[in-house]
Amino acid sequence: MAEEANLEIATLGGGCFWCLEAVFQQLEGVKSVISGYTGGRVPNPSYEQVCSSATGHAEVVQITFDPAKIAYRELLEIFFTIHDPTTLNRQGADVGTQYRSVIFYHTPEQETVAKEVIKELGGSGTWENPVVTAVEKCEGFYPAEEHHQGFYQRNRYQPYCQAVITPKLAKLRQKYLAKLKSVGKP
Repeated sequence: MAEEANLEIATLGGGCFWCLEAVFQQLEGVKSVISGYTGGRVPNPSYEQVCSSATGHAEVVQITFDPAKIAYRELLEIFFTIHDPTTLNRQGADVGTQYRSVIFYHTPEQETVAKEVIKELGGSGTWENPVVTAVEKCEGFYPAEEHHQGFYQRNRYQPYCQAVITPKLAKLRQKYLAKLKSVGKP
């Protein structure tokens, strides 16, 4: 259990939480990924409330990870690879404030790293448009309803999963193969 004490939490929003969850679950050093909501005004919101854009929440994933196996900065680099951080309140066909690009930090160190990564990306020329990813303090996280947890694993052949999530996973494998969990590895 000593290893458990060294775990950290990252909370990221970059479009639909199903996409982010499917990607981050694949990474070595990630212990768990929970889809949920944060950044809004209503305690314990429902999916329907969040989708109305009236609560101010973002769809996010909360990632519990071992920083000895994967650094927070690496999680952010992967995050910026799998979503478009230049579109305000939108990821592809998903539109609304709940789909905004946002990093919710848990420590001052995470805030510093997030701002550094965004600054580096902004000057990298990777995107034509400016990065609009917000950096906000994580103040309250509400797990999404059970049917949203592990969505891709249960629904990988559903049209949305095939059109949106499967290509993100292919991009992850192409760019970060060495960071993925190995089958049969403890």
